[in-house]
Amino acid sequence: MANEATETENTPAKPKKKAGPPAGPKKKKKATRRSAKNKTLVIVESPAKAKTINKYLGKNYVIEASMGHIIDLPKSRMAVDTENNFTPEYITVRGRAKILNRLKKLASNSERVLLAADPDREGEAISWHLANALGKLNPDVKRIEFNEITKSALEEAIKHPREINQDLVNAQQARRILDRLVGYNISPLLWKKVKRGLSAGRVQSVALRLICEREDEINKFQPEEYWTLEAKLASGKHQIKSQLHSIDGKKVTIRTGDEMTRIVNELENEKFVVKSITRRERKRQPTAPYTTSKLQQDAANKMGFTSQKTMMVAQQLYEGIEIGEDGITGLITYMRTDSTRTSPAALEQVRNYIQTQIGEEFLSREPRTFKQSRSAQDAHEAVRPTDPSRTPESISQYLSRDQQRLYQMIWQKFVSSQMADEIADHTSVDIEAGNKMFRATGRIVKFPGFAKVFNPEDKKKKDTSLPELTEGEELKLRKLDPEQHFTQPPPRFTDASMVKTLEECGVGRPSTYAPTIGTLLKRFYVVRLQRALKPTELGLMVNQIMREHFPSLVDTDFTANMENELDRIARSDLNWVEMLDTFYGPFKGTMVAAAENIQEMKNALDEPTDLVCEKCGTNMVKKIGRNGYFLACPRFPECRNAQPIPLGACPTCEEGNVIQRATRRGRAFFGCSRYPECEFSTWDKPIEGEKCPQCGKLLFEKSSREKGRFTACMACGYESAGTQTA
Repeated sequence: MANEATETENTPAKPKKKAGPPAGPKKKKKATRRSAKNKTLVIVESPAKAKTINKYLGKNYVIEASMGHIIDLPKSRMAVDTENNFTPEYITVRGRAKILNRLKKLASNSERVLLAADPDREGEAISWHLANALGKLNPDVKRIEFNEITKSALEEAIKHPREINQDLVNAQQARRILDRLVGYNISPLLWKKVKRGLSAGRVQSVALRLICEREDEINKFQPEEYWTLEAKLASGKHQIKSQLHSIDGKKVTIRTGDEMTRIVNELENEKFVVKSITRRERKRQPTAPYTTSKLQQDAANKMGFTSQKTMMVAQQLYEGIEIGEDGITGLITYMRTDSTRTSPAALEQVRNYIQTQIGEEFLSREPRTFKQSRSAQDAHEAVRPTDPSRTPESISQYLSRDQQRLYQMIWQKFVSSQMADEIADHTSVDIEAGNKMFRATGRIVKFPGFAKVFNPEDKKKKDTSLPELTEGEELKLRKLDPEQHFTQPPPRFTDASMVKTLEECGVGRPSTYAPTIGTLLKRFYVVRLQRALKPTELGLMVNQIMREHFPSLVDTDFTANMENELDRIARSDLNWVEMLDTFYGPFKGTMVAAAENIQEMKNALDEPTDLVCEKCGTNMVKKIGRNGYFLACPRFPECRNAQPIPLGACPTCEEGNVIQRATRRGRAFFGCSRYPECEFSTWDKPIEGEKCPQCGKLLFEKSSREKGRFTACMACGYESAGTQTA
């Protein structure tokens, strides 16, 4: 069935205890928590957040964590009455009754209750459920919200408690029910027609379609040959590199080696003369502080983080880290946002820091503001440090490596956003050789401006200067360097490009990007090849079913429009029941047609192999399960033999095969099939379809601080050059 980010795992009921002798008198336990009598009860979502807030509020407040949703839709069924205005059936989440009872007890003894869940629709829904559950025990239940966990932000929030925003609740409730209608109808159909454990989702299915379409483009791509020509010239002792730019005043693309040979031959006797010199001063402005999607993109591109890892580390920075004498401190603002806005107080703070610590000349003349995307809800500020004077260097000893790197990126982006422009001199020299024109360019930074703190360009890209030249000057030809190229297919999506595309299409919201990619990987619809997302045969099959039988659900415009309608509900411009009714009527008809027309494909993915079952002698088949491919006997259930897929010869003993195994806690690792005779094991993942260029053995994906990500052979020691991500 469809899983969602807010759902929790069911826990089995505890068995009843057998009758026994009566227990003796119980000893009173020492009270480990403060009494809530005549105090304010503040309810947050996580213990980490509670611990940080407790530091600031003091003895008149009792801080408790709800552990996320306490009341929610059950996981085992859809629990939505489609015949009665889509009425949801909420229950106390299994395993959370004890927490709810404690909160009720504390609420009944408290002077008032403040609900301080995260400042988004999800947090509003959690607060609404809690308000309904606790309101009968304490009439003074209010909602507070804050964008950062600091003393000033908390004090300001407590001064301005408010009622639950029912429009936000309705928008979140509509999203949950909409996803239930899609997932809990289509998923059972996929179970019946294809295999158990599959799911379909409103955003997930669109993302899968994009990945599958990109793979189709790659498979159909036909490379085209083209050539470039570099002329290495000299002016006195100075070397100049120039590129062929045009022939007879027109830009030219050279397609064949013969054409390039002819051009090179023509140039051998030509004079290279400086035709014109253009010098321009160019200014480059800083970019906005991070939104959620931009943060995920940069963390993926610069540090190789997955979207899920980025959000996990950002959550830690938001909820609070132990910082020496300062104690537990929230280091960044709320990390789920689509806004580039910064509060006036934060602007004043960062501009003062730039002026006093970096230099007045580096401060922009006026506070900078940045454009918002059309679909931005603008509910919260951009992601920024809570205090810019808390530099990454000053707190690095208290942070893990991942926390320090992400905090540094957020800090640099925010501080640089209020700094002066970078100023650089750009020089362009056109060099004439007969009817052909070559161009040389140079760039020198005169004033670094914001780039002193954060340079979005590649650090390896150095400034280039050209020597002093004069128009009409003849340059000496040192070498003509033609180079053959082939056009490349579009790259597979990475976490960064997937998030960027979903945002540009208006599909999903900041909180959904990471769970969407995670679900596709969990369902084995896609796999990672190093950092790229490649669809599996299962993913391609599910996508084909969705495109043929549910075309509107995988249409980006349709899904983006659904997001806009949810935004309208949040603004009280649309009734949530009417929105669901408009969707569900046509969808129900589509479901009926799909149930009749989808052919059963339960064995369509099974692939015969030459490997023989050692138990019954039948050729085994390659099947797909929740954790990927495995080998199984086709005579199941008579023969239940199943084995991991051999990935390649063991680099240690060469007699066994490398197979995927799992630790007791379920973490995947790779080892020899002959264990314990051969004890080879590694956390590094073997790369399917790639062999060592030196010995032809299995290659493994590795990473290090020095080289970034690279491939290595454990048999002969070969290592690729690597791609530095940090």
